[in-house]
Amino acid sequence: MSPAPFEDYLAFRRFFPVAELTADGERIVFASNRSGQFNLWSVAASGGEPEQLTDFADNSVRVAALRDDGTILFQADHDGDEFHQLYRISIGGAVEQLTDLSQVQHSITPAAWAPDGRSFAFSANSRTPTDGEVFVWREGDAEPRYLFGEGKYTFPMTWSPDGKLILVAEFRSNTDVSLWTIDAESGEAVERTPHEGDVKYFPGPWKHDGSGFFVLSDEGREFSGLAFKPLDGPLEWLETPDHEIEEVSGSGDGRVIAWVENDDGWARLHVRDVERGVDLPEPKLPHGTISYFGSGLSLSRDGSRLAIVWEQPTRPGEIYVVDTATGDARIVTESREAPLLGIEMRPPELIRYQSFDGRQIPAWLYRPDGDGPAPFAVAIHGGPESQEKPMYRAYVQYLLSRGIGVLATNIRGSTGYGKTYQKLIHHDWGGGDLEDWRHAAEWLKAQPFVDGDRLAVFGGSYGGFATLTCVTRLPEYWRTAVDIFGPSNLLTFVRAVPPQWLRFMSEWVGDPDTEADYLRERSPITYVDQVRAAMLVIQGAKDPRVVKSESDQMVERLRELGREVEYVVFEDEGHGFTRYANEVRAYRLTCEWLESHLS
Repeated sequence: MSPAPFEDYLAFRRFFPVAELTADGERIVFASNRSGQFNLWSVAASGGEPEQLTDFADNSVRVAALRDDGTILFQADHDGDEFHQLYRISIGGAVEQLTDLSQVQHSITPAAWAPDGRSFAFSANSRTPTDGEVFVWREGDAEPRYLFGEGKYTFPMTWSPDGKLILVAEFRSNTDVSLWTIDAESGEAVERTPHEGDVKYFPGPWKHDGSGFFVLSDEGREFSGLAFKPLDGPLEWLETPDHEIEEVSGSGDGRVIAWVENDDGWARLHVRDVERGVDLPEPKLPHGTISYFGSGLSLSRDGSRLAIVWEQPTRPGEIYVVDTATGDARIVTESREAPLLGIEMRPPELIRYQSFDGRQIPAWLYRPDGDGPAPFAVAIHGGPESQEKPMYRAYVQYLLSRGIGVLATNIRGSTGYGKTYQKLIHHDWGGGDLEDWRHAAEWLKAQPFVDGDRLAVFGGSYGGFATLTCVTRLPEYWRTAVDIFGPSNLLTFVRAVPPQWLRFMSEWVGDPDTEADYLRERSPITYVDQVRAAMLVIQGAKDPRVVKSESDQMVERLRELGREVEYVVFEDEGHGFTRYANEVRAYRLTCEWLESHLS
């Protein structure tokens, strides 16, 4: 029997992690590309046929906030440009666009609505492009009102139960986040988590009496734990495991909370009745994880039901509803289409290999069937402050079916392994990480089941930078490579990022004004004449993060040097793929390229 074509492996519809329960817990509003583009849908919490709420052809819905009367506030961008605009719709009603500022980024959270439903809070850079400021829009007002955030990068997260205070997160870096409360009327601001050095405080739900809020923090710790933060007191720790807690949510009445622990990429969901101080039964979910974007974790107002997007390595993500009293969980969606149902999937094995400084680098090993040495591809995730998790990857399963193995690495800088490990990538792109990739290749070459002469590397975003760095600075290892919107020239890259990111570039990558020589030394384009691998380069024309010229200049130099390179540009995409048809084409091309050059 011949293996299935690539399209069969991607015969499912993806959920963006939006899974908001209505106040009564009877329906779930979610974002999915079931229509070919990410739109809003609704499904009964008991299951059934989903109802499409929006019908965008060019816009992609990313975040939604539900009001008790069924009104949905959401944000969507156009062709992946990340200039999200705000919209409103009632279930069964028409979409109303609230903002139309094409060069402004608007951001909401699922808790954007005030408790009385008469106002909502959002972040925007409409006054100063480099900032993220807090605005409140009151029902009946023609314009929103500026509240807080001048000179900062801030997001309004949750409202206090009485609607008087807004809890705001100020992002100073990926490893330094502080929390403020802002008076919703006067704008009076109080920093609730003053600190020195890099500490993360990620806000959760308020306690029902308004005395404080739950928070995820790594204060004095290597990993983020769960704590309660009184308004005027120190953290009161509730859970401090030796791994990350990465998400927390609460019921509308403030009496039940749920959180997700990340243990080497696998996830565990916990639920607690904080009113009674009792842990509720652990949800009976299959062994799995949540997306690096989050899980859409949501509870009904009374905490009796919980909704979550849950991922498995052998099955695409689905929305589950959990009865918090019993822990019973049921799937309320079916993302898979018929061609995918008959394909046998292979789960990964977690391995660790040693790098140059003795650090153990976690990686997911996907081995194909067969006894003989097989070709392998090293997959490098984006971020870089993100994490490769045991999720369903259509391209991985397809490559396995063709006898090609995959090693998906979590090199230094990845999240999920503590803040020391995460910060190793700061101001060291193309440094220690380069040695992690070298040692990944050496580890593979030492395995009896690997054909060390047939290795590839591929990745997107930072993973694209990693791919380009591998083929230019470690050319002896790779037969072929696929770069998906990766920075090729760090000097031009840091000058062209979205304005709100400019404040972070010196810490993350380097200062183009004072460290130009350093950035050139770390740029793949500097070493392009060393490339031996056949290259496929994929780019979105509207990418706001890694602009098209990053790929243009690399491809131009490769062609001048007479190297084998194919260049594919998606005119209607940005940093990633918002259209299902484009996603299928991009990853089919990736797999076919790897297959043809490794076979």
